[in-house]
Formats: sequence, C-alpha cells, structure tokens
Amino acid sequence: MSHTVGVYYRERVTLAVCPGSFDPITLGHLDVVRRATLLFDEVVVGVARNASKSALLDVGARVALAEAACADLPTVRVVEVPGLLVDLCRELGAVAVVKGLRGGADYDAEQPMALMNRHLSGVESVFLTADPRYAHIASSMVKDVARHGGQVDDLVPPGVADAVRRALGVTSPGAPSATTHHSATPLSAPGGDTSPGSAAHPNQGVS
Repeated sequence: MSHTVGVYYRERVTLAVCPGSFDPITLGHLDVVRRATLLFDEVVVGVARNASKSALLDVGARVALAEAACADLPTVRVVEVPGLLVDLCRELGAVAVVKGLRGGADYDAEQPMALMNRHLSGVESVFLTADPRYAHIASSMVKDVARHGGQVDDLVPPGVADAVRRALGVTSPGAPSATTHHSATPLSAPGGDTSPGSAAHPNQGVS
C-alpha cells in the first residue's frame, strides 16, 4: 500500500522591512536583522532620511556600511527609504515591518508609528526584544562615546567605528594626536585616560 506524502508550498515569498536611520548601524541592529531572516524569506534593511534627527553620516555612507555589515546574509539587501516607509512596503510587497525593542521607552516610541503604518497600508509590525548582550547599545550613545574619545569598536560592525570617528574628526583611542608634542621625558605608566569611562557621560538618547 503506497502512501502519498503531501508537500506544502507557500503561495508567495514573505518579505519584511527592517527600517531605521542606522546612524550608525550597531551590533544591536545587526542582531535584529539576523533574527528577522529566520522569520521571513527576504529582509530589506531600509535606511531612512529622518527629518527629526540631524544625521552624522550621510545616507550613502549609512547604506554602504549596512551593506558591508549584512554581506554574509544572502537573503538581506539594503535600500534607501526615499519617502514614507509604507510606500516602500507597498512597492516591495512587504508583509511586515520588523523593529527591535530595548525597553519600554522604545515600545512607547514605536507603538504609534506601528499603528499609523497599519492605518496607511495595512502592514503589520513585528517587535523583537533586544538580545541582552546588545540592549545597552544605541546609535546616539555610540556617537557620544566616540566624540569623547571612548572605545566603540566592540559596539558596531567592522569598519563602522572608523567611519564614525572620521565624521566626528576624532582619532582612534590610543592613537597619537596630530597636535601631540613628544618630549625626551619618559611617558607615564599605562592605564591613563583612554577608557570609555574617562569620557564625559554620554547622553541617554535612543537611536
């Protein structure tokens, strides 16, 4: 007696958009994108021009850095969001918008946007709780720490910290300053003011 094994085929490929200003992209952002690839067949990282934020990096640089960060994810592509997010979702046929939440403040900020996006286009929002390893990372804090000479390389994908420092006009922690005058006297013992904790306390903004 033969048995027929049924095979289920979905009618269409599912696509989600992970939007943000990504100024700069962080390990927290990248973690959300990676986890979204487990839920959807395709994931589009949408780099937005946010009129309410003064960007450090121009949109072209942010797109390039996001592309480099996602280079090992074959089902991910990066695009610029030229206008309304819902218009991009319609154009791509997205079934969901994926955002990461680090805490209650993020939810309070994201909820009205999620409701408006659904009102305008019917697209649903999927919220992923931040991995505890990255829940303290925000783009705004990365910029603040870097601006005061702190180490941020372990908070962002490779190459991003250098791009942030170039945009800020600061040197890498431990690198000699262009204005440093070297003398014949011995340098002080290691362990000086090079740690992030020695910088001014960063603002508690969110990316």
